[in-house]
Amino acid sequence: MPFATLSGIKLHYLDSGRGTPPVVLLHAFPVNAGMWDEQIAALAGRWRVVAPDLPGFGQSQPSPEGEASIDGWADVVAELLGSLGLGPVVVGGLSMGGYVAFSLLRRHPHLVAALVLADTRAGADTPEVLQRRTDQQQKVAEGKVADVLEAMVGTLLSEQTRAERPDVVERARALMASTPPGTIVAALEAMKHRTDATGELGRIRLPVLVLVGEHDGPAPPSVAREMAEAVPNGRLEVLPGAGHLSNLEAPEAFNRALESFLSGL
Repeated sequence: MPFATLSGIKLHYLDSGRGTPPVVLLHAFPVNAGMWDEQIAALAGRWRVVAPDLPGFGQSQPSPEGEASIDGWADVVAELLGSLGLGPVVVGGLSMGGYVAFSLLRRHPHLVAALVLADTRAGADTPEVLQRRTDQQQKVAEGKVADVLEAMVGTLLSEQTRAERPDVVERARALMASTPPGTIVAALEAMKHRTDATGELGRIRLPVLVLVGEHDGPAPPSVAREMAEAVPNGRLEVLPGAGHLSNLEAPEAFNRALESFLSGL
């Protein structure tokens, strides 16, 4: 299990396979790089795949108190790529990982060859979402972490997955349960203050694959379609039966779309 010390943070990352272009996968909230196991297994025969635990998640140390931010995490990813001698790479991010991907492109464009935006959105939080994140922070502060995470299971996984795939439900629960309360609060705050990337979509000249679960609630297909249409070289794939964690819920379809996109680069 490789680690790197970057900006004073001991960062854990997964690193498998060989081949170009390298692929960097950025995980969702509130899970870690382990969410990408099926994708790494599918891709590593043809491409090198790197998947970091963002600061505070998985086995990575957290950002200093009060310093967690989407832009700061993008800078850490850029530093990791520099330490590995990688770039430009294909950057894939799901949900919160998509926010980091947008920031990486904005702050370190020379490192990005193509984008995979899965179950994410370019826009900033609506007032409703901001309030929900604040409510979640308050519940965590009150010691109700289990309640917050269980509610997220219902939000992030489709009804079909919850009814038919108990293995996926338990895996999602286990990934979420590994995240410390302090990281949950810090990440919610970071997401609340991220930069709105909507105005940047039309200026992206890279190949972009937009993936979305058919039943994604937090970032629905309508949002994904708008993103894909706003990007000059955008391509949309809707994954049947999946919700917000589409790579866990429909790994075969997710992997097929990802492999097809990478093969065409």
